[in-house]
Amino acid sequence: MTSSFLLPLLGGALIGLSASLLLLANGRVAGISGVVGSLLAPVRGDIAWRVFFFGGLLTGGLLLAWLRPVSFAAPAPLSAGGVALLVAAGLLVGFGSRLGNGCTSGHGVCGISRGSVRSIAATLTFMATGVLTVFLARHIF
Repeated sequence: MTSSFLLPLLGGALIGLSASLLLLANGRVAGISGVVGSLLAPVRGDIAWRVFFFGGLLTGGLLLAWLRPVSFAAPAPLSAGGVALLVAAGLLVGFGSRLGNGCTSGHGVCGISRGSVRSIAATLTFMATGVLTVFLARHIF
């Protein structure tokens, strides 16, 4: 087996392990939009674990960029239209997360693993919308 197979497998296992540990230790689902969203409107006594969770996400990404800088090639510069599209896409993802009462990590990783029918439906909707968006962007627009 090559590293092109092992590294994603290890990454997936670590995501599953961290989501399971958070659920077992805190009784919380590891949905990133919920974790970060609740930092913007904090509830007393419910802040510390969210700060550490979010800090761990940032630290892990920075650590990987430092250890493996080759895998973080600089992206191509964006045109003004590209920036506008990026902002619009980000706002739509945020709106969809609120509308779907959760994000892809909360529904896709945690909800499906708990057998939640609502999360399975939400994840199928996320995936179908993604496929449709790529098709439209590449073949229609």
